[in-house]
Amino acid sequence: MESKRNKFLTIIFSLLPGAGHMFMGFMKMGISLMAVFFFTIFLSSFFHTGEFLLILPIIWFYAFFHSINIAYCSDEDFSLLKDEYLFSLDKIMKVDKDLFKKRKLFAGILLILFGAYVVWDNIIENLSNVIPQAVYLPIYNILQFAPKMIIGIAIIFIGIRLIVEKKRESDIV
Repeated sequence: MESKRNKFLTIIFSLLPGAGHMFMGFMKMGISLMAVFFFTIFLSSFFHTGEFLLILPIIWFYAFFHSINIAYCSDEDFSLLKDEYLFSLDKIMKVDKDLFKKRKLFAGILLILFGAYVVWDNIIENLSNVIPQAVYLPIYNILQFAPKMIIGIAIIFIGIRLIVEKKRESDIV
């Protein structure tokens, strides 16, 4: 990477996660941080789960201080830095090469359910003037409640699975 860095402008750009990295020439790193930041906002608004927004300060602080640390490192250290994506397919594939083969059925079912939810939500929303309110309101409430429940159950399931895997690793060692 080039050693020309304007520290003041880096701080200004760092106010938006990823922009400071991109300003210094770390496009992959900057895009990764921006994508995580804005995807979190998207998930929170789409699923009506404000709890996801609790992750934003962590992402913001990490991106802000990481870009400032890069800007203030020595020219020698700066030139050694590599521009890499935070989450790359290569790193995931190194963990388990059959990851996507094993999860195809699960991913397919998840995508079908997600698509069905979006279609059903749009149909119900457009029929709100046609369906009697006594029928519409319970269906609407369930549609607003379902994503939070599904996400909550998924988080619990992932947590249990991580604990079980960690227990298996400790039993082997």
